[in-house]
Amino acid sequence: MIKARGLAGTRSWLVLAVFALVVATVGLAACGSKGASGSKAPAADTIIGAGATFPYPLYSKWGSDYAGLNGIKLNYQAIGSGGGISAIEAKTVDFGASDAPLTEADLKTNGLVQFPLCVGGGVLIVNLPGVSAGDLKLTPDLVAKIYMGTITKWDDPAIKAVNPSLSLPSTAISVVHRSDGSGTTWIFTSYLTDAAPSIWTVGAGTEVNWPVGVGAKGSDGVAASVKQVTGSIGYVEYTYATQNAMTWTQLQNKDGKFVSPALEGFAAAAGNADWKKAPGFALALVNEPGPTTWPITGASFILIQQQQQDAARAGQMLTFFDWAYKNGGAAAQALNYVPIPPKVYKLVEKLWETVTISGTPVWPAG
Repeated sequence: MIKARGLAGTRSWLVLAVFALVVATVGLAACGSKGASGSKAPAADTIIGAGATFPYPLYSKWGSDYAGLNGIKLNYQAIGSGGGISAIEAKTVDFGASDAPLTEADLKTNGLVQFPLCVGGGVLIVNLPGVSAGDLKLTPDLVAKIYMGTITKWDDPAIKAVNPSLSLPSTAISVVHRSDGSGTTWIFTSYLTDAAPSIWTVGAGTEVNWPVGVGAKGSDGVAASVKQVTGSIGYVEYTYATQNAMTWTQLQNKDGKFVSPALEGFAAAAGNADWKKAPGFALALVNEPGPTTWPITGASFILIQQQQQDAARAGQMLTFFDWAYKNGGAAAQALNYVPIPPKVYKLVEKLWETVTISGTPVWPAG
C-alpha cells in the first residue's frame, strides 16, 4: 500500500475564505455555551468543516439527514484537501477533510488527530461521441501514457488493441487534471505510481508537475471541463460521474481483470486495509489485489485539533461523526461509498479519548 504523504505549503486565501465563512456562520448562531475559560463561546448548533471534494456528496447528505433529526447543521465547504488541511491547521474550522492522509510526523507537528470517515472510488471519465459508460477499457499503462503525453490520439494503436470492437475517432486527447491541492489527485497519482511505475515517473502527490493537460478546480470543475470538451479525459470520484451522467471507463485491475466501478469493487479494496497497524490510519487503497477489486480506491480522512477550545462544539462534532459511523451506512452505500466497519470505528472512537480540553477528554460527550 502507498504510504501517507505530507501536503506541503498553505494557501492563505483559502484560509481567509474559510475564516470569513466561520465568522459569518458563527455570527448567525445563538451564543450561550461556555468554553474552558468560562467566557462565552458560539453555541454548538453548526458544525463547520472544509476540505476534500471527494466525499462532498456524502457529507452533504449526512448533514441534511442529521439536521432533520435534531436541528444541528453541518456547514461543509468542498474547497479541496489542501484547503481543508490549511484551514484546520489555522483553526478556522471545527474539522478539515483530506483524501491524502497526513504522515504521523505532520500530525504531531500540527497537533492533529486523523481518522477515516468513508471509502470511495475514483474513476476516469471521457467525452467521446458514440462511446457510452463502460464501453472503453483502459490498462494502467494506457492511463499513464495518456497522462504522460506519450499517447495523444484516441485511435492510437495501443488503445485500439485493447478495444477492438470500438470505433475510436482520430481525435486529440485533451487531458484534464486538478489545478488545486487535491486528495483525489493524490489517490490517482498514487495509483499510477503503483500500477505503472516504469511509465509514470512524476510520482504521487496532492499537486504534481503534470507533463500535459489543463487544470480545473475541484471534482465538479474537472467534470464540467470534460463535459464541455470533446476528446477529453479526467478523473473524479465515482458519485460525481454518476450524478453528472458522465461516461466512465473500465479499468484493468492488479489481477488483470477489466472491471467497472461499483460499490463491491471499492469494498473489496477496502477489505485489504489493516487500519490497526497504520499510524494515523493512513493508507492508500490503490492497485489492491482481487478479481473484482476496483484499482483506484481511497479513504477520505477527517482532521481535528487534539487540544480543543470549546467542550460543547467538540462534543457536538464528535457526536455527529459517531452518528455517521453508526447510522449513515445506508446513505453511504446509496451514493456508492463504503461505510467504515464497526471494528474500525471502534478504534477511531478509542482515539477520540485522547482529544482533550484543558486536559479533560471531550469524548464520550457529556
